Amino acid sequence: MKTIKNIGSRLTMLAALLAPWPLLAAEPVLFDWFQYHGDDAVFATPLPDGSYRNPVLAGFHPDPSITRAGDRFYLVNSSFAYFPGIPVFESQDLVHWKQIGNVIDRPSQLDFDGLGLSRGVFAPAIEYHDGVFYVVNTAVDSGGNFLATASNPAGPWSDPIWLPTIDGIDPSLFFDDDGRVYLLNNDLPEEKPRYDGHRAIWLQAFDLEKKQPFGPRKVLIDGGVDPSTNPIWIEGPHLLKRDGWYYLNCAEGGTGPQHSQVILRSRDVWGPYTPSPHNPILTQRDLPDDRPQPITNAGHADLVQGLDGQWWATFLASRNYGGVHYNTGRETFLLPVEWKDGWPMILPPQTAIPYVAKAPTFMHGKAAQAPLSGNFSWRDEFDGPTLGPEWMYVRVPKQAWVDLDSHRGQLAIRPLAENLDSLRNPSLLVRRQQHMRFEASTAMQVPTEAGTEAGIVAFQNEDHWLFMGVRRHDGQLQLFLRRRDGGGEREVASRILPAIGQLQLKITGDQGDYGFAYDAGAGWQWLQQHEDGSILSTDVAGGFVGAVLGPYARIAPQE
Repeated sequence: MKTIKNIGSRLTMLAALLAPWPLLAAEPVLFDWFQYHGDDAVFATPLPDGSYRNPVLAGFHPDPSITRAGDRFYLVNSSFAYFPGIPVFESQDLVHWKQIGNVIDRPSQLDFDGLGLSRGVFAPAIEYHDGVFYVVNTAVDSGGNFLATASNPAGPWSDPIWLPTIDGIDPSLFFDDDGRVYLLNNDLPEEKPRYDGHRAIWLQAFDLEKKQPFGPRKVLIDGGVDPSTNPIWIEGPHLLKRDGWYYLNCAEGGTGPQHSQVILRSRDVWGPYTPSPHNPILTQRDLPDDRPQPITNAGHADLVQGLDGQWWATFLASRNYGGVHYNTGRETFLLPVEWKDGWPMILPPQTAIPYVAKAPTFMHGKAAQAPLSGNFSWRDEFDGPTLGPEWMYVRVPKQAWVDLDSHRGQLAIRPLAENLDSLRNPSLLVRRQQHMRFEASTAMQVPTEAGTEAGIVAFQNEDHWLFMGVRRHDGQLQLFLRRRDGGGEREVASRILPAIGQLQLKITGDQGDYGFAYDAGAGWQWLQQHEDGSILSTDVAGGFVGAVLGPYARIAPQE
């Protein structure tokens, strides 16, 4: 199968978001470039020949689902209330990935206004069948379960085809070898839930022509693999068939440190399903908390067969510091699957997920995986016709405030009035924080209007962020650092700058220690060091996303 280029979706997004300015009066703020550099110690170790690094998608890339089409692999992740939504990645070898598009890339497809950042699109599942790609997903608080299809995974994808007869989350499709199709998903059990987190996995036939489920629904799992223990959050179901067995592959235990992956099998697609004697087939909850360079939260796995017959699992996990913090969110990992006595095993009990593992036999070339894993430097000069796939909006933009055309070689942000605590779309562009130790910097033209403030942001959600910006105040140019950590926002540092036209700003991070520096023409100076960045960790901020970084401009209220 030939490499599929991202054409349709990027042109669609260009037309929708880089159109002429509609009704925006403020002068744009110009950013000359944006640079990111990651330098984690765990990625600095030499990589043996024939090996690869975990995670294969570093930074906020949760809930991976994978499918194979010919000699290519395609993977999607959750994106929640970010836009474009549901990134689509392509690989020839399961190690080197390239983002080729997004399932949700048109503002008309979904609306996330009013939603917290960890709502929106949850846990997509991708399948390929007879020349068509299928993604089923849940738009939480914004429409429910839906299907999207494409003949080219780079896009364009169809508008959401809603599945109004099913509730719950985490739908997935299964194409049986007899031509029948089934829809699985997580939902409430048949009876009233006995405890918080009591859920069930349901199965229903699916009409591929009408693109709707039909007929009776049946519970395949009630609670989990051992109901006597009151297991929580059985979810993320996938079905696969091997040697006449149907294997039901599910996450269990929630997406925190108790997360795990379990497997069951049956000779009949409708069950009954028998749990594996080796469950869980993946977890890190049985390891000591004080182990070095811990990886936690492992689960939500999807299985795929490689080009050489070997099976592989993609799954989410998190790299943490301080025992509980992880600013990089839930990332995508890869491990081989071993089959024994008819049962798959991803990782034996009490075995740590390796940062370096033996690569697939069909891996192409060297194992450098930048800019999606490992240590690397990345820079955007904003000299292309469209934004790169790394950039995301916070919720769906309703007007075109980004421009790459009017000031060639610069990013022009027309500031909106939305603050970072807004539940709408602020004029903020972000890319993922992919390392515990990093630098993110930009060069910008100082805003000319007194009502505009602009700069660089480290952002986790609408209630947890750090904003270093510049504004004109009482006839002076003022640099400031503003912080919001769950309560009200406050200014934690400020400085008067000389009359300048251009300013460079930089955020540094080392686990939870963040610093904020500027260069006003006399070299780099600190505005604030040792700022507590653990407020950007998931355990503090809550939700399911990771920290992101990017340029921001705003029309500030007049004092």
